[in-house]
Amino acid sequence: QNMVMSFRVSDLQMLLGFVGRSKSGLKHELVTRALQLVQFDCSPEVFKKIKELYETRYNKKGSDVAAAAAAAPHRAEPLPLHSSYDRGSAVPRTLPTTNIDYPALYGKYLNGLGRLPPKVAKPEVRLVKLPFYTTLDELLKPTELVPQNNEKLQESPCIFALTPRQVELIRNSRELQPGVKSVQVVLRICYTDTSSPQEDQYPPNIAVKVNHSYCSVPGYYPSNKPGVEPKRPCRPINLTHLMYLSAATNRITVTWGNYGKSYSVGLYLVRQMTSAELLQRLKTIGIKHPELCKALVKEKLRLDPDSEIATTGVRVSLICPLVKMRLSVPCRAETCAHLQCFDAVFYLQMNEKKPTWMCPVCDKPAPYDQLIIDGLLSKILTECEDADEIEYLVDGSWCPIRAEKERSCSPQCPILVLGE
Repeated sequence: QNMVMSFRVSDLQMLLGFVGRSKSGLKHELVTRALQLVQFDCSPEVFKKIKELYETRYNKKGSDVAAAAAAAPHRAEPLPLHSSYDRGSAVPRTLPTTNIDYPALYGKYLNGLGRLPPKVAKPEVRLVKLPFYTTLDELLKPTELVPQNNEKLQESPCIFALTPRQVELIRNSRELQPGVKSVQVVLRICYTDTSSPQEDQYPPNIAVKVNHSYCSVPGYYPSNKPGVEPKRPCRPINLTHLMYLSAATNRITVTWGNYGKSYSVGLYLVRQMTSAELLQRLKTIGIKHPELCKALVKEKLRLDPDSEIATTGVRVSLICPLVKMRLSVPCRAETCAHLQCFDAVFYLQMNEKKPTWMCPVCDKPAPYDQLIIDGLLSKILTECEDADEIEYLVDGSWCPIRAEKERSCSPQCPILVLGE
């Protein structure tokens, strides 16, 4: 770590380029990125490259180390190293004296390894995109929590600093509620599985400490069913209110239970969205034209797989199954097989509080990016204010279904054809 902190910009760029990471940014950004590399990806190849860069610059000019110490970007007293885990420990932020032989210090990691195999790109852990969070920056890509001993309770630290631009984004963002900014630094945790994007999943006994204070982690939902364990919502953990909104280094420590499963953590700068903002976005880009909806109705009635005879009509309720109120913004997932809609306003509000993204009609996944607003049903709702149900007919037309008392007064049910 001290070797890395003595590097110049060109050395840092060579090191980051060697492992395929971004080489752009100011020096303190490169230093932070390189220190994270040392903490979480200390492979023999990385150590060898650090040693090679260090020796190239300093081995022949030992006196330059003292000069580098004077110009080091972080001036503070060294922090003590963790006794059992050097890689995850606090970083000494000043360069030591010149009488320490750094190549010898790290030589034990390199001796006897022989010829190193060529570096092969490993598949990376990816997290699912969350509709209520727009990612602005990746501060730490998903990195595995590695147990350092046989203890059940483990600690894994991480050190990073925000850039001036990131600090300004946070400071200038609006408040979602008192003390909660819309631009946040969040911690996300998931299983270490590279086969597909992973949902957030907390390890047992999780605790998160930011600098000197513990962060609030979502608790468990109580279960009303006997024999059913309470569930815990695994969401991004907002760290912003406990961080230094400056160039100062932030230290995050994740405490977790080691019970056999492997987890990875990532840090992101995000903008948290509200249900009202997602609704407005859906109204802007997610409306399906009435004629396309009408064609879908005709297609479903023509090819109904559940009926051996031709279907003449299908009823659709104008009442939202979620809140038993009349639909205002009729919505369903593009992947749903039914014509029945639910109300987008209430659906987004419910998922803002407790994200499940399950269709209330068919109980199948209805993620935000698959939602559409039914343009045909939206038009029907404005034209049919005196009924709570309609029937679609095979030609794409529709008629209102009124109560029995109303029907006895008007036996003829007028058929309203769109577009006339």
